[in-house]
Amino acid sequence: MKGLLAIRKNKVLNIIFKTIYYIFIVFLIAFVLVVCLQRFSNDRISFFKYRMFTVISGSMEPKYKVGDVLIAKEVEPSKIKVGDTISYLGMSGDFAGKVITHQVVGINQNQDGKYIFSAKGLKNLVVDPSISEDQLYGVVIYRCPILSFLYKIISTNLGFYLFIIIPLMYIIGYEIINVLLKKEEKRRMGF
Repeated sequence: MKGLLAIRKNKVLNIIFKTIYYIFIVFLIAFVLVVCLQRFSNDRISFFKYRMFTVISGSMEPKYKVGDVLIAKEVEPSKIKVGDTISYLGMSGDFAGKVITHQVVGINQNQDGKYIFSAKGLKNLVVDPSISEDQLYGVVIYRCPILSFLYKIISTNLGFYLFIIIPLMYIIGYEIINVLLKKEEKRRMGF
């Protein structure tokens, strides 16, 4: 018990723990804001030209697996090349209204100078319907292993409660207890 009190009174450790705590809170808030921003805007709004998408089918395996969280960056259509993985809004057939992430297999320009892309999933035999540059969300630049791992865990009910609800309740409870303890300490000191 004395060891715990000594650790709690150690100013350097308190600063380290508080720094880690606030970094975690900022990261959590930023993550929630980005996800909400994209969800409520139907992916129309990017966060500093970046978007996050989750792989929901196995069409890009083995490169990307179901549940992987991908970061896509908005780029000029002229900078996209064959072999890049793009995320775009599907406009026809089974793709209509869905965010698709597939590999570019062909690039053309129409008579107006606008780019038209051909793409397909690595496991797919058929090329996707033509993709205009207006449909593009961006080029996939990163697969985030940490967020992919977290997504796979929190996508289950048990994981959601263990890794979202319980930590959130802990943070809220911790803050409430700290406020109450500070009020009690001030009351005892006569302030």
